[in-house]
Amino acid sequence: MKIVSDSKNLQILHEDNHIIVVNKRVGDIVQGDKTGDEPLSEIVKSYLKVAYDKPGEVFLGVVHRLDRPTTGIVVFAKTSKALTRLNETFKNRETQKTYWAIVKNAPPKTEDTLVHFLKRNTKNNTSKAHLKEVPESKEAKLTYKTIKKLDNYYALEIDLHTGRHHQIRAQLTAIGCPIKGDLKYGFDRSNPNGGIHLHARKLVLTHPVTKDPLEIIAPVPEDVLWKLV
Repeated sequence: MKIVSDSKNLQILHEDNHIIVVNKRVGDIVQGDKTGDEPLSEIVKSYLKVAYDKPGEVFLGVVHRLDRPTTGIVVFAKTSKALTRLNETFKNRETQKTYWAIVKNAPPKTEDTLVHFLKRNTKNNTSKAHLKEVPESKEAKLTYKTIKKLDNYYALEIDLHTGRHHQIRAQLTAIGCPIKGDLKYGFDRSNPNGGIHLHARKLVLTHPVTKDPLEIIAPVPEDVLWKLV
């Protein structure tokens, strides 16, 4: 059964006066889009309005996004000061982002650093990974390691060094390891809940206001395969 986030069942991983960090579910969209579905940003606003009995409009800044079928850590800013500083932190890549993915096929090596040049196709909303630079491509870099062999799949841990459109999905497909459920990038069938087995597992950053180090870990979804990792 697919559970959709609302203001009463939000999975809050961290909250203080300046930021709120949520564990995104499959199907949640971070910001509004052409579907017209209520985005996570509005759901978090509703939660804050009720939780703190706030009159009028609630401020909430979107710092970064996750693809709709992906799960895991999403950070929002509760103040404009935090938003400005977090935007700089993410832009300057002063964060450590770790993902977990369940893929078909064993990767060529148990661990490796992948460098590709991604070219985005806006018509079908995909990115293609090229080994050499092509016009309008951007360099994409990640490091992966195999953390567990499951019956028919492999669980990988991925550290992102750049933040490109559909980067992990495109780069893993390029080495013959499409993510489970990811029809758009070469997996042979979709998951029943419409999601893919890609989870933003860990985020390490400096708090935008207190300057304290912050490490956030998102529990994996309630899913038979995830529970085996």
